[in-house]
Amino acid sequence: MKAKIQFVFLIYCCFSCQQEEWTLLIDRNMSKWDNYLSYKHRLGYNGSVPVDSLGNEILPIGLNHDTLGVFTIIEEDGEPVIRVSGEYYGCLISKREYENYHLRLQVKWGNKKWPPRELLLKDAGILYHSVGSMGAEYWRSWMLSQEFQIMEGHMGDYWSQATSAIDIRAYQPEHVMNPVADVNQPFLSMGQNQEIGGYCMRSANYEKPVGQWNTLDLICYKGKSIHIVNGEITMVLKDSRYIDKGQVIALVRGKIQLQSEASEVYYKDVKIKELNSLPIVYQQLF
Repeated sequence: MKAKIQFVFLIYCCFSCQQEEWTLLIDRNMSKWDNYLSYKHRLGYNGSVPVDSLGNEILPIGLNHDTLGVFTIIEEDGEPVIRVSGEYYGCLISKREYENYHLRLQVKWGNKKWPPRELLLKDAGILYHSVGSMGAEYWRSWMLSQEFQIMEGHMGDYWSQATSAIDIRAYQPEHVMNPVADVNQPFLSMGQNQEIGGYCMRSANYEKPVGQWNTLDLICYKGKSIHIVNGEITMVLKDSRYIDKGQVIALVRGKIQLQSEASEVYYKDVKIKELNSLPIVYQQLF
């Protein structure tokens, strides 16, 4: 089934590029994005509000106050590229909200890493269906959302942000092992107030060697989502939701965030198009 899905996915991509209009989300002024910066976290951070040497709470840098140049536009082969230095935690935030869509972008790693990730894997992510206030999760840097992980060796993983939850086709975890996504497994509930925590590993590593561009596709339609890395489906998800004061609320619409997470990363050819239905090639996955 996997080979068939891959083949039809390629046909679908070729057809859709010809028949549908993409909207570019990148220009030399980053006009379609706001930005938010929180803190320069240190090794050993425990999720609490950072304090200075006198014990006073440190305020986050805030919204659209990037005087540090964490988010900049450079040019490569005549096209704009977003450089995220990663030195401070935060994100770019789409000015628009999106609901049913196909997001596609290219991403590659830079060379720099910052505390607390100097000895860890490079890390970033696409946060989708982002709602509510900034700094709602553990790192006090992002909105409540679902995460398409961008990490060395882990492109396509899932993370819950704040109180989000979702169901993922995956192998049941055992003991210290994490759940691993697989298109042929049943759906397991993960995230806030679920039996399984808010993390699921991608089905396999499809990342290209360091220095090369990776193409990521995110399909979202009526609470369903699909993570795709370099044309390979890494995860199938459904019933996107979040918990608010014990109430379960559907999470199917929101802004898109591109993380700054202590690692230098580059994005280009960021584009999106609306979906009026879930493409036939993906319907069998649900």
